[in-house]
Amino acid sequence: MRVLYPILLVVAVALSLFSCRVGRSFRTPELKEMPATFDEEGMTEGTTADIGWSTLYADTVLQGLISRALDHNKDMLAAAARVRELMAAKRITFAKMFPGAGMDLYGDREYLNYGGDNKKYDPELHANLTFGWEIDIWGNLRWQNEAAVAAYLQSVEAQRALRLTIVSQVAQMYFDLKALDRELSIVRQTLEARRDAVHFATLRYEGGLTSEIPYRQSLVELARTETLLPKLENEIKLKENDLSVLLGEFPAGIPRGGSDLGDVQMGTELPVDLPSSLLERRPDVRQAEQALREANAKVGVALTDMFPKLRLTANFGAENAELTDFLKSPTWFVSGALTGPLFQLGSKRAAHKAAKAAYEQQVYAYEKKILEVFKEVNNALVTYRKSREMRRSADALYRSALSYNKLAKLQYVNGVVSYMDVLDAQRQLFDSEIAVNDAILTEFTATVSLYKALGGGLERCYFFILSITIYRQKCFCPTIDTFLYYFCFVFNGFGGKRNWKSEK
Repeated sequence: MRVLYPILLVVAVALSLFSCRVGRSFRTPELKEMPATFDEEGMTEGTTADIGWSTLYADTVLQGLISRALDHNKDMLAAAARVRELMAAKRITFAKMFPGAGMDLYGDREYLNYGGDNKKYDPELHANLTFGWEIDIWGNLRWQNEAAVAAYLQSVEAQRALRLTIVSQVAQMYFDLKALDRELSIVRQTLEARRDAVHFATLRYEGGLTSEIPYRQSLVELARTETLLPKLENEIKLKENDLSVLLGEFPAGIPRGGSDLGDVQMGTELPVDLPSSLLERRPDVRQAEQALREANAKVGVALTDMFPKLRLTANFGAENAELTDFLKSPTWFVSGALTGPLFQLGSKRAAHKAAKAAYEQQVYAYEKKILEVFKEVNNALVTYRKSREMRRSADALYRSALSYNKLAKLQYVNGVVSYMDVLDAQRQLFDSEIAVNDAILTEFTATVSLYKALGGGLERCYFFILSITIYRQKCFCPTIDTFLYYFCFVFNGFGGKRNWKSEK
């Protein structure tokens, strides 16, 4: 018997570690006829993986706002907590594949009185160490662990996708504010010009050089321009409040850089990746892939639930009525139980079919995500190219309107044209200045959208850890999983309080 139990233990360990895993291993679906490139006409080839957001957004004020948002945005903090939650859940499912140990201490003293002198004290003391282990013969626990790892990685990818979204939202709102500031400056300059025009028209009218109509027209244009001020000031304040909430702060004023919107420069040109490398890097695509992997693992769980399960239990301890003889009374108990379904009206088979149907839904969701990525990138590329053309056209329009305005003023003073021509020239100049401002904002917006569509910067440490995790999904190796678990905590990895500034 002394030889038999170690042999049984070795057999149990071998069954757990080297037994087969029933079910189909995960494979990423292959998309037929996927284009080899994006619509990258006129764009440079390369990768955006090495372009951090602080490299692209060179404005130091904007960099500070993005850092504040990544550190304090409430959605980011909630996403980090979600990652920590699923990391703990992953650890729980991983622990189920190993033996569990417990302790049972018990003591009582019972007094019995059967009448007269027939009294009895019945003490009892016992202490046991309990062991339990479900031998994963068919791979049920390993499938559960793979599903938990996939769910955990989905939360990690969701956090990265949210990070890219917040970076782009902060940049977009900042450029919107700069554009509104510039438009407000244009309106104020125009308002001063309108007041000068009213003063000039008043002098000519009172001097009898013109009729009352040019004077009244100048007043109308002045009043029309004044109505634009409160509207713009309201939009600026609302935009500042929105950006403050995005930063995780109470509504307050937002600082701006000293440079005008037209003088802001992007830190670098954005190259265009190949679809294969982009799909491997974009967090939303990786999230969809992990959702597909989780669904596949749940199919394996449902399949292996139809097979018997083997569980070993053991108790080792001591039991005696007297404490003095307690250690002289050892006890032990070893048992094994094989349990499995016999007749459940097909519920297990139905659960397996339901899991397969859920997996099929995830396949279509993954394919749809790939299609959406191609649409998003191609749309961003087209908008990026056309926004530059729009800015060149707007600049040409402004130069023409400026010359027309100067000429109209000169000819009006010399009596060649009427005041209506001057008003028309002023309106066109104002519209062209607003058009230039809108074109600049459109170009910046297109750059922000393209950077987000291309997946943003690459966190190299993240991909190192992720590669280990994916390997862990494919190969059962407790050592690697344990190493990954503690590595993430040491370096504030998935879901912890990240030092986002180091990832710029």
